[in-house]
Amino acid sequence: MTEKRKPTGIAWSIGRFLILSGLSFIILYPLIYMISCAFRTRADMNDPTVMWIPRHLTLDILRETWQAMDIPTTMGNTLLLNIGCSLVQVVTCAFTGYGFARFRFRGKGLLFGLVIMQILVPSQVLATPQYMEFRYGFGLLPLVKRIAPEAASLFNLIDTPMTMYLPAITGNGIRAGLMIFLFRQFFRGLPRELEDAAYLDGCGPLRTFLQVMVPLSTSSFLTVFLFSVVWYWNDFYVSSTFFTSNATLALMLKNLSTRLSLVLWGNANVDISPREQIIWMEAGCLIAVTPLLLLYVCLQKYFTEGIERAGLVG
Repeated sequence: MTEKRKPTGIAWSIGRFLILSGLSFIILYPLIYMISCAFRTRADMNDPTVMWIPRHLTLDILRETWQAMDIPTTMGNTLLLNIGCSLVQVVTCAFTGYGFARFRFRGKGLLFGLVIMQILVPSQVLATPQYMEFRYGFGLLPLVKRIAPEAASLFNLIDTPMTMYLPAITGNGIRAGLMIFLFRQFFRGLPRELEDAAYLDGCGPLRTFLQVMVPLSTSSFLTVFLFSVVWYWNDFYVSSTFFTSNATLALMLKNLSTRLSLVLWGNANVDISPREQIIWMEAGCLIAVTPLLLLYVCLQKYFTEGIERAGLVG
């Protein structure tokens, strides 16, 4: 029986290898093409014989893209907005997820249903109401204009970091519903005996959460933080709704062709073929995605562990 199964086993191994190799190439193709284009010249883009390996390796494209994107300033804005909002969102979603996992209160099912709606409803649906709230100070701007006109400008939050921080603080940031769900699933998997022992020792709910549950949830916190960073880092729709300047890397990439024309040639109407523009676009994408790749490599172990403990796999 063993001899008869050998050809089938070999065929399955070969087929599995081909399938996995094909899928890996499809997944890695954009990254490979990005790296290949970022280090080639404009002449290589017009050379039909160049497929993957450039004939003329150069760092000039990366240098020009770095200059056009004003990376020091743009990176600082990105860290202030995206990393800051991610940290705040992790904290608020952790408290919310713990409350849904461990406490019973009236309206719990309805509120958790609203959390699920956060996952299902796209951000585009909420963009206009949020813009009106931030633009007119949550409806207080007309009243403030009557009482203290000189303070009216303080209630216009457009083009300020608060348009990103306020939703994160209130658990309504980008993909916050999924973050709350992840924390809820993780905390539900922890034994209640831990909390009972803490209560017997005189700990209240807040102290129990901070001193008992949080130390046991390191992998979950890192997983949610990585998810949050990726979504905030890549977001341009929400940011472009509340900001009129190129404040972050995502917004800079969105308008990179115009920035290149202004910074490198001093003319927004300069004529460059779309095929040649690809090298600067790919270089910009490589610059923007490199910090995320490094972050994932450093946190990969904890990310995988957090996903498994949250019950999203298997």
